[in-house]
Amino acid sequence: MQPFTSHSGIAVPMIEDDINTDQMAPVAAMREMKPDYKKMLFMRQRAENPGFVLNKPQFSNPGILVTGNNFGAGSSREAAVWGMLANNIRAIVAKSFADIYRENCLQNGLLPVVLGPAEADAFIARVVAVNGSAPFTVDLRTQKISGPGGPDVAFDIPASDRTRLLEGLDDIGLTLKHTDEIVAFEKKLASTQPWLQQARDSRAR
Repeated sequence: MQPFTSHSGIAVPMIEDDINTDQMAPVAAMREMKPDYKKMLFMRQRAENPGFVLNKPQFSNPGILVTGNNFGAGSSREAAVWGMLANNIRAIVAKSFADIYRENCLQNGLLPVVLGPAEADAFIARVVAVNGSAPFTVDLRTQKISGPGGPDVAFDIPASDRTRLLEGLDDIGLTLKHTDEIVAFEKKLASTQPWLQQARDSRAR
């Protein structure tokens, strides 16, 4: 997957709670032989609501999505992440994420940023005030969000998730990264446990 170091773009204020994966990637659109993930993202809202935030000219080229609590609730469909990436949204700033959606973000190089209530509300106010007139930058290396209207905003992310995103590693990539360590551990264990070496030798035959 594509590594994430930093990303600059227009921040889109979609300040709602419990936005679910069916809203982001409708089932009907996923049934196509070759789904258009860019077009799929929030397809119904875009078609049925002219005032929907992504229909506004200043947000036609989004880079960062800013939202509320429990973002990504619902099913585990990865298309709800692929649609974000297809629209050049590489970071989502929320008050909280649904667990499965957050994991799918990490598996696909989409950065999920969680801010505490006070920090989130202050950042939301800045994004709303800017109204798409200038970009923000999310930097995973420094773990800060910078942009107009105020000071840098620091955010926390588990070290393992940060490494995964910076190096562009999905679960398979993480396993391969530690292959040498696993082999070294098994050799060390085998030196003190002869039965383990015998088992390894029998598998190799």
